Amino acid sequence: MSVTYEVRDGVAWLTINRPEARNSLNKAVRDGLFDGVRTFNADDTARVLVLTGAGDKAFCAGGDLKEMSSERLAIPPIDFVPQFGRNIQVDKPTIAAVNGAAFAGGFLLAQTCDLCVASTTATFAITEARVGRGAPWAAPLPLMIPRRIAMELLLTAAPMTAQRAHEVGFVNRLADPAELTHTTQQLAQQIAANAPLSVAAGKQTALLTAEQPLSGAFDTAEDLWAPVYLSSDAQEGMAAFAEKRRPTWKGH
Repeated sequence: MSVTYEVRDGVAWLTINRPEARNSLNKAVRDGLFDGVRTFNADDTARVLVLTGAGDKAFCAGGDLKEMSSERLAIPPIDFVPQFGRNIQVDKPTIAAVNGAAFAGGFLLAQTCDLCVASTTATFAITEARVGRGAPWAAPLPLMIPRRIAMELLLTAAPMTAQRAHEVGFVNRLADPAELTHTTQQLAQQIAANAPLSVAAGKQTALLTAEQPLSGAFDTAEDLWAPVYLSSDAQEGMAAFAEKRRPTWKGH
């Protein structure tokens, strides 16, 4: 299979399984990613999604240029590859586990996730300028990292090391290659252990000021969090704390 889906202790792992082609995005992979995200959205046993690539050379090297050339692809459609919140909604948290090169469309996939854990050997690049292609999907990047760093990535098409990506805030955590899966699973389980309504509202709150002025963001945030305060999980969390036990979340 070009893309695999597996749930481990409440964490769904969506893996691009095309290491012989550096996990590039041919049609089978793109369709598999959309299908995998839809499966995750409907999967009540999975609270966090991890997106990664098979092997240790590439997370995803971008689009399959041979396939794109043979099909004479001009402007890619909006639904060419999953972009969370743009062409497919994902309310639960997502993490990119970047195990190698994340170039072009691979950079897009790392960018579209809420969090990013990278191997110390990973590299990131927006390589479209090298082959005369475009990267309109990079529009949110200056909201994630300094504008001049984003500008440099777009204009030079040069790779950025995992260490540099961590320094500028694109990567949340670094891990030795052998520890990437463990480190990512640990982070995902830390999130999955929390109240799902609070996690979902927290994710939306973090995105508010990218979409509206701060004054309006406060009002929207109040509306987002009201159902959380009024939920049975809110009462359960306080009761569990008082009784010195783990909370049992119901998601309502």
